[in-house]
Amino acid sequence: MGYVSAVPVPQPRAARPVGAASSGARRSLAAALLLGALGATVVLLSAGQIWAEGTAAVGGGAVPVQADGGTVTGVPTALAIVGLAALVAVFAVRRTGRTLVAALLALSGAGAALAAVLGASDSAALNAEAARISGNTAAVVDGLSHTVWPYVTAAGAVLILAAGLFALRYGKAWPAMGGRYERSGAPRAARRSATADPDRPEELWKALDRGEDPTRGD
Repeated sequence: MGYVSAVPVPQPRAARPVGAASSGARRSLAAALLLGALGATVVLLSAGQIWAEGTAAVGGGAVPVQADGGTVTGVPTALAIVGLAALVAVFAVRRTGRTLVAALLALSGAGAALAAVLGASDSAALNAEAARISGNTAAVVDGLSHTVWPYVTAAGAVLILAAGLFALRYGKAWPAMGGRYERSGAPRAARRSATADPDRPEELWKALDRGEDPTRGD
């Protein structure tokens, strides 16, 4: 008399389609590139605009005094450059190195945003300019006001932060510079294909330069 085992036989999990995984990684990669590049551009451009303005008393009269973002604080500009370098470096490293560079990218954006917000209410740079113009070291600015540009800078920095978060979340699936996706655990081919791989970071950069949408399927 035979016996029937009550132990369920484990069923193999359905494998995730390779094309779906590749498409998701490609979209997240393109999003990080767009956010990081756009954010750094916004920060660098807006940091050169007038952030604060007022008047300084000189010889019984008043002269206008202005200070751009670089005069108020150079932190957003410096961190935007660091963010750009990290955005490129994230494709040159793998595993732990990629995580560390992605964290640096996110921290660059967060630091630049914080510095811009703090600079929106800063008056030290404008007071120093008033003292220089009037020749009076104790001079302060009258009618101090701030423009919208510090907040534009902060918004650009938030885009850099978002790029870093994308890299932290999805970066493990991205290819490295000069590499290809490793599909289904198979080793990469020793010989390179003569056709350019659209999933490679350099090809996505070229597509962005041409004004194409790299996230659109073939």
